[in-house]
Amino acid sequence: MKIHEYQAKEILRRYQVPVPRGRAAFTADEAYEAARELGGGVVVKAQIHAGGRGKGGGVKLAPNAEAAREIASRMLGMKLVTHQTGPEGRIVQRLLIEETLPIERELYLGIVLDRNLGKTVFMASRAGGVEIEEIARQSPDLILKQIIEPGAGLLAYQARALAFDMGIPAAAVPPAAAAMAALARAYEETDASLAEINPFILTEDGRACALDAKMNFDDNALYRHPEILALRDVNEEDPLEVEAGRYGLNYIKLDGNVGCMVNGAGLAMATMDIIKYAGGNPANFLDVGGGASSEQVKNAFRILLSDPNVKAVLINIFGGILRVDTLATGVVDAARALDIKVPIVLRLEGTNVEKGRQILADSGLNFTVANGMRDAAEKVVALANASLVR
Repeated sequence: MKIHEYQAKEILRRYQVPVPRGRAAFTADEAYEAARELGGGVVVKAQIHAGGRGKGGGVKLAPNAEAAREIASRMLGMKLVTHQTGPEGRIVQRLLIEETLPIERELYLGIVLDRNLGKTVFMASRAGGVEIEEIARQSPDLILKQIIEPGAGLLAYQARALAFDMGIPAAAVPPAAAAMAALARAYEETDASLAEINPFILTEDGRACALDAKMNFDDNALYRHPEILALRDVNEEDPLEVEAGRYGLNYIKLDGNVGCMVNGAGLAMATMDIIKYAGGNPANFLDVGGGASSEQVKNAFRILLSDPNVKAVLINIFGGILRVDTLATGVVDAARALDIKVPIVLRLEGTNVEKGRQILADSGLNFTVANGMRDAAEKVVALANASLVR
């Protein structure tokens, strides 16, 4: 789960990571009041779940409260397009009004899980203010790393080493190192999957401060953090993904035209791969899970077909806990209820497979039953391409 910058900064503030004074605003008048409280000159920052806001016009300096109100009135409701939103952009519905600071240097701090190592890695760079992907591509030697051992946190000597290697002046090393250690604590104790400060700044008056903040969280741990779950903004998420979550379905929208319905994440990944090998492009990742009911299958179908880009559907089921006849019943009910027009290819194996195939045959509906995954992929890609030609 992602949260907004102002929300991430509130969490970091609780862990004693220094952040600028600021306040969220949902109207132009609230932006005016926030700017007045902060002393007039502020920065107005659009709050969306995407980076590159400054380049897209989502970060503006306001010399006084009246200017902050004017900027806010233009920014609220605008479609902000960045390299991370894609051409469809995001509608700005909230702002962060924040004090300006005398910046001397911009640095980068970030924490992620290295899945190859199975450990958390703290990253830092003197090249702050630039996307980390850009640094990694152009100057990988500028990315410094310290491995955080489980249960130990970022140790004092590791924080100091990062500070010195980034060229932080000796007088600023203690506050910078303290901020890094606090960031590591925040990451661990909130079950975050990403914590990033870009830029992390040193000010002209000797302070260290998180000028920006980004935090993502492990969905599987949110039951332990109801206060973080309450920060969720579904307006920033894909509506179909939100809808799928209501029915316990794992759905991620992609940009292809072959809809996929699969039980099990591993089989879903393999299904998307084989569609690509067959020359097609998957339109989604949809895992109905091992114990889905026919009603869940019906809802999965409805969500999958809500994507207008879907021109054909591949259902790839290996029946174990989810019996094939249960799946077949759900598919038939969905096809009748939703008046499905796109072609459907099924690859079915496992428990009650013959009974499931009989249910499909007796339905009188036009299903294509494939013999194996490769045959299924080739058939569904051909049907999708034929739909595009028509």
